[in-house]
Amino acid sequence: MAVAGGVVVLLTLVYCVQANWWLLGLQGPSQGAVSLGPLSHKENCHRLQYLVERQQQLCGLSENVLAAVGNGAKMSIEECQHQFRMSRWNCTTFSNTSSVFGEVISIKSRETAFVYAISSAGVAYAVTRACSRGELTECSCDNRVRLRKPRKNWQWGSCSEDIHYGEKFSREFVDARESHETAEGLMNLHNNEAGRRIIRSQMQRVCKCHGMSGSCSVRVCWRKLPSFRQVGDTLSARFEGASFVKMVEKRRRRVKKLRAAIRELKQPNRTELVYLEESPDYCERNETLGVLGTRGRLCNRGSPGLDGCRLLCCGRGYQTRVKEVEEKCHCRFVWCCDVKCDLCRYKREEHICN
Repeated sequence: MAVAGGVVVLLTLVYCVQANWWLLGLQGPSQGAVSLGPLSHKENCHRLQYLVERQQQLCGLSENVLAAVGNGAKMSIEECQHQFRMSRWNCTTFSNTSSVFGEVISIKSRETAFVYAISSAGVAYAVTRACSRGELTECSCDNRVRLRKPRKNWQWGSCSEDIHYGEKFSREFVDARESHETAEGLMNLHNNEAGRRIIRSQMQRVCKCHGMSGSCSVRVCWRKLPSFRQVGDTLSARFEGASFVKMVEKRRRRVKKLRAAIRELKQPNRTELVYLEESPDYCERNETLGVLGTRGRLCNRGSPGLDGCRLLCCGRGYQTRVKEVEEKCHCRFVWCCDVKCDLCRYKREEHICN
């Protein structure tokens, strides 16, 4: 039995050699996101061969780092799938290949730009949250906030979440795979940074009243992360307005940079997404890229948007079927303390792409 278990671990490691840290966001032993045995967390980190050397070093800082990064990856994948749930490409992930998103991520498109931005944001977000909860020994609350001059009607206090540490960690971990010498590396680095900056720009000030009998004589405030859905919504809007760019090299300094591919267009700022190649055709199935196509997808007949049958079905038309469903209805409160509902059965139309 011990030999068989060793074979499973070996296969897992070979499988993950060409993989990416996104695998930490998928659950199950086939993705290598579980402990490899009774080893120290540092040894486990170095055995995760889908992490580059710098990522393995950061993973080894403490035993909870890997869990925080994995949580960030999982949040990112789920948010990507929410934002694209009704698009031709719906952020499909695969558990049976070494590439979580399939080969479609190798195309330097605006979809790839979104994936990198939301992933970088996810790591920054999850690490920041883990810091404020005391789950990581390297960080805690953001004490720099308390050094700021207090206002007349409120003052800084409590535990402000340290987005600066979260950003720094994300920058070191997520950016570790990228090169400043290639167009693809520059694109990924730009989008990684855009994802992190979106979180910082949306940090919220939350206050609580203190004083006798609720007089609110003192208001104590702290900085708090926005919801990750807000981050996803903002990046989704950036996806729609992503900038088409190309790499240029400054002759004197030999520095490579990204510039708008069309001279008349403005240069993208650091919170905007950029891409180098047009998106592939997501309408038809492409086994090589891992594109599932839109045949068999549910569409919204009355919508003029991307989820509408005309656009989602790529002009192929759709079929309508009637489905019988059961749902709770006529719910009422019963004293004390229960809610009772009837079970209603009705027919619902569904529209499926040809």
